Amino acid sequence: MDPGVLLASLIDGLLLGFVYGLAAMGLTLIWGVMRVINLAHGPVIALGMFGIYLFFVQAGVHPYVGLFVVALLGLLSGVLIYAVAVHRVLNAPHLSTLLATFSVNMMIIGVGTALFTTTPRNVNLSLGSLTLGPVVLLGTRLVAALAALLIAAALYLFLYRTTPGKMVRAVASNRAAAELMGIPSTRILALSFGLGTMLAATAGGLIATFFPFTILSGGTYELKSFVICVLGGLGNPTGALLGGLILGVLEGLIPVFLPTGWVPVIEFAMFVLLLLVRPQGLLGER
Repeated sequence: MDPGVLLASLIDGLLLGFVYGLAAMGLTLIWGVMRVINLAHGPVIALGMFGIYLFFVQAGVHPYVGLFVVALLGLLSGVLIYAVAVHRVLNAPHLSTLLATFSVNMMIIGVGTALFTTTPRNVNLSLGSLTLGPVVLLGTRLVAALAALLIAAALYLFLYRTTPGKMVRAVASNRAAAELMGIPSTRILALSFGLGTMLAATAGGLIATFFPFTILSGGTYELKSFVICVLGGLGNPTGALLGGLILGVLEGLIPVFLPTGWVPVIEFAMFVLLLLVRPQGLLGER
């Protein structure tokens, strides 16, 4: 086995893992704050992809400039989804929130299919490459990994260094006690859902810069996000980033030894094994 190929695959997987981790952070944030499994996560990722595509192809806006608009629209969309579909069933059994977010999932896919069809789209963006010995790193993946890392750092600073972020953590810890302290839990929950949706849309926008996509592509990344959340620890954003890196490394290294078709098989086998051995994840729940 050529060590250069292994090193290149490892680094490529790590770069991809940062973006996977960012997508999973949106899912785990929503679960950690309000105990809601967001089944609309995948379509939101796909909407982020199409947002970048439309800005770049139709309006001529650079994808990384359009990413700021996609993030803002993702935040607003998340608040809207929470207000319309989630808020009224938040205290109902988990099946109610599952059905509510699944309904949003189906509506987005239905409208998206009618508008965009299922024809694959592609953002033809080239940022060159960086050659380090036997390793060739694509510029788009380097920038996407850096952007994902910066967004993850910004989320950490928001949660631990700002008053709204501390409110989010207080509501996640004990909603009733937070309300007694004067924290408007409804607004904080809407903000949390909006932030989770924003992270999903942003990750989708970054993925669109190096992979082709359709309106159905988000489903694949939603499944990966579930695996990552369980791997790192449900409700733990740091664990989601770690889980994303592990999954990215697996996707980078497995095709070196086995056909590509084995990648999802091994990923979900690891998912089941982890549920059996350590269901709280590598870093535990936060």
